[in-house]
Amino acid sequence: MEENQPIATQAPLPENGDCSRRATSGDATLERLLDPVTRCLTPEAARQLVALKADPQFQERLDTLADKCTEGQLSPEEREEYETYVRAIHIIAILQAKARKLLANPSSP
Repeated sequence: MEENQPIATQAPLPENGDCSRRATSGDATLERLLDPVTRCLTPEAARQLVALKADPQFQERLDTLADKCTEGQLSPEEREEYETYVRAIHIIAILQAKARKLLANPSSP
């Protein structure tokens, strides 16, 4: 994977033992739970959140785990680590989308 790409696009998301991710009803709940965070964002903080990139060491580890997941070669410990990263990336992706929306429409809540 390309170094320093947006965090939201860095890994396939594991679900039910595979490496794909599907939208769930929990996604809408998570988005609602994150609304108060979005309301706290200043335009500058929103720009920084949108520009957030993974550091090279993290990106390398994530790429390794993503490749192993795709190949079905994750150990139970690696799967737990990878799923933790994926959940965090999903939350960051939601926040980044909300930040983009805030920057596109600064007058809307």
